[in-house]
Amino acid sequence: MQLKFKVHTKIQKPVGEVFDGVRNPEKLSRYFTTGGASAPLDANTTVMWEFADFPGAFPVRVKEVVQDKLIAFEWDAAGEVKDPGNIVCRVEVAFEALSENETLVSISESGWPETQKGLELSYGNCMGWSQMLSALKAFLEYGINLRKGAY
Repeated sequence: MQLKFKVHTKIQKPVGEVFDGVRNPEKLSRYFTTGGASAPLDANTTVMWEFADFPGAFPVRVKEVVQDKLIAFEWDAAGEVKDPGNIVCRVEVAFEALSENETLVSISESGWPETQKGLELSYGNCMGWSQMLSALKAFLEYGINLRKGAY
């Protein structure tokens, strides 16, 4: 059994604007990486993500970027996994233009260890990515930060 999940939402904005809302560190930091993002999500780079409500920075190793279509990256499993440096999860953020002003954003993550702890950690990340999509939607459509004061 491979532990993986996929979440999605529709955002009432053009695909280019939604893609930029994830790739651009200034925008990403206004609704998700509230402690900052060190650089744009460009292929073959490592970007540091920080969250004001969680200690420490997370290295995000960007593997693939296709303009307005896909951002794929890897990062180490977190939490109480034994030797998390050996467990790499892959995250894919996919963008699909449904119309001129509507975009479907899907986020999938895989690579969790097939253990009870891996299952628990994957559920936590599934919740986190669902909340990220809601925060992205609120930010792009209404200019508000849902993350502020939520954690």
